[in-house]
Amino acid sequence: MVASHAYLRHQRPLRSRVDAAVGEPQRAEGGGLRVALSPYLFRGMLVGMGAVAVGLHRLTGDRELTWRFAKARARTLAWMLGVRVQVRGLEHLAAGGPFVFTPNHQSHLDILVLLGYLPGRTRFAAKRELWRHPVVAAVLDTLGMIPIERDQPERAVDALNRAGRDESIVIFPEGRRSPDGRLGEFRKGAFVLAIQAGLPVVPVVCRGTRRLMPRGSRLAVVPGDVEIVIAPPIPTAGLDYTDREALAARVRAAIEEHHLGW
Repeated sequence: MVASHAYLRHQRPLRSRVDAAVGEPQRAEGGGLRVALSPYLFRGMLVGMGAVAVGLHRLTGDRELTWRFAKARARTLAWMLGVRVQVRGLEHLAAGGPFVFTPNHQSHLDILVLLGYLPGRTRFAAKRELWRHPVVAAVLDTLGMIPIERDQPERAVDALNRAGRDESIVIFPEGRRSPDGRLGEFRKGAFVLAIQAGLPVVPVVCRGTRRLMPRGSRLAVVPGDVEIVIAPPIPTAGLDYTDREALAARVRAAIEEHHLGW
């Protein structure tokens, strides 16, 4: 009984941190215990998914099979965490890709839901520093992630050009998570990359991820709804380096149209 009371006392501050980080009370489904256990579930599932993905790829050499496994496991993890994802705007992708997806970034949860629910083969751009860790590097390479320099992400165009014709890239133009839900300043590398690769840019808005997993929550996830809004693609045919600012402005305007700050 004493141990049980100590456990409950430990869990209340965790839920409070989630509430405080987003600035308003959370209406969770499943109570504080589910929220308290979510960081361990989140970490455990990611580690397990990475290990199985690497092993599967080494055994079969089939990157497509590995990618389908990772995509399915991302959906499973979202379901286990009580995160319900709705995707709007899929009709805008009917003409087929590949594309450069440019989502807003306000939570670690963005990556999970985009991995699981964006259609087709998608490769994420990630900061090159992550490849310094051998285990992490093995997982990133297995999943086809593209290393980029923070100040020169356009160098990733070579890797993108070597990718399959049906592979899109996901790159967060803000470069980092928003500390307060507001849309941050856009770095231009994503748009230079899209212009150089000749791929349409698709503005994407993640809504609800900050409310469920804000900064400071220590990977705790509150069950609830997330919406991914896909805007119409913006073509880059005929554009050159001097058009990067105008392209970024068009993408920003499309994101702001649907951005709610949470």
